[in-house]
Amino acid sequence: VVRLGRLCIDLNANEIHRPMEDTLTFTKYLGGSPANITIALTRLGLSTGFIGRIADDQFGRFIRRYLEQAGVDTTCVVTDRPGSVTGLAFTEIKSPTDCSILMYRDNVADLNLEPGDVKEELIADARALVVSGTALAASPSREAVFAAISYARKHGTTVVYDIDYRPYTWRNRDEIRVCCSLVAEQSDIILGGKEEFSLLEPEGASELAFDEEAVARRWLGHRAGLVVIKRGGDGSVAYAGDGGVYPGRTFPAQVVKTFGAGDAFAGSFLYGLLQDWPIGRCQDYGAAAANIVVSSHSCSDAMPTREAV
Repeated sequence: VVRLGRLCIDLNANEIHRPMEDTLTFTKYLGGSPANITIALTRLGLSTGFIGRIADDQFGRFIRRYLEQAGVDTTCVVTDRPGSVTGLAFTEIKSPTDCSILMYRDNVADLNLEPGDVKEELIADARALVVSGTALAASPSREAVFAAISYARKHGTTVVYDIDYRPYTWRNRDEIRVCCSLVAEQSDIILGGKEEFSLLEPEGASELAFDEEAVARRWLGHRAGLVVIKRGGDGSVAYAGDGGVYPGRTFPAQVVKTFGAGDAFAGSFLYGLLQDWPIGRCQDYGAAAANIVVSSHSCSDAMPTREAV
């Protein structure tokens, strides 16, 4: 599996159950949804590669070393020209249900990814290419995504689109809808939360009138054979091109923080699909992995092995 998108740093609050302004220390982890999902797939035993750019700084070197030690192919992880920085995400953990993220995304290296950084042979040899919506937020990263998708279409590699919306860097709602919809139309599998799918709806559509099944059927009417809508603490539901609807469940957890659950779910769900498991079993596997991650302080470090799941 090849993943394309952002590589950044998570700085998770050590003093939990207090606001960030009163937090004094943080622990550093590899971060970014694309990175987390890659680590999830790798821990479960799949061969993985990453396409992205890292800053020419201490954090960038940490990211490359982490990926290499995990066993990820970093052939297409390019060190950016001097001047750009590594994206940072500071996390606030006030309670198990009250968590927030403060992101720094100005002049980040990952959005400097260029089409020339995308190696056709890496995608040709993969079973799946997983692209991230945040990589569409600016050029030249946006063009790199479309280059990668064109290689995947050429070689019959499955395209998985993780909408992965973050409000930073995008200029307006029209830009989000147009760019993300173009990718969704070319994808075989689409994953996202209700709010993320709402961003792809036509202008004037109300989130209050969000019809989950109608939205899924809309995308199934293009290329997609599977649309997975994540519902956070309420699990998920998968809509298949053959008309099947597969609601997922959750497992009771000693929740430390809420973020990272969607990444753990996505990685483990995709792992199951690549084993040709029934969709219901993939849902359970993803839910179990999410349970483990929300019970942990980290995201990337907590991605479970098969035995743990």
